[in-house]
Amino acid sequence: MTEKEITEKEMTENEKEQECCEEYEVHENLLEIVKRTMPEEEELNDLAELFKIFGDATRIRILFVLFEAEVCVCDLAETLNMTQSAISHQLRILKQSRLVKSRREGKSIFYSLADEHVRTIVAQGQEHIEED
Repeated sequence: MTEKEITEKEMTENEKEQECCEEYEVHENLLEIVKRTMPEEEELNDLAELFKIFGDATRIRILFVLFEAEVCVCDLAETLNMTQSAISHQLRILKQSRLVKSRREGKSIFYSLADEHVRTIVAQGQEHIEED
């Protein structure tokens, strides 16, 4: 093993030790609160699916464009230097997740944020990654 691999292995073992209690003790009073306030499994799954949508850099880039203006696929493709097909695919996912909405104007379809929650979610994420 290289020195780097040994150091990484030691760090992993130290992290495991830090993430576990020295003695196994269940705190029933705390678990009761958790049990009362934990959302149903279906809601947790829906929330996990929503956050997966934010796990793609292209979709985040599209959202940032939509923060500034309502635009059509052509505008997005030009701005992001991508094909209309690639943009349409990502917009379909964003629309199915109710993060963007569309409207037709003549031969063009314009896209915008579905609501202000989208901006808030992304802003909270930015704030989190910019913390020290």
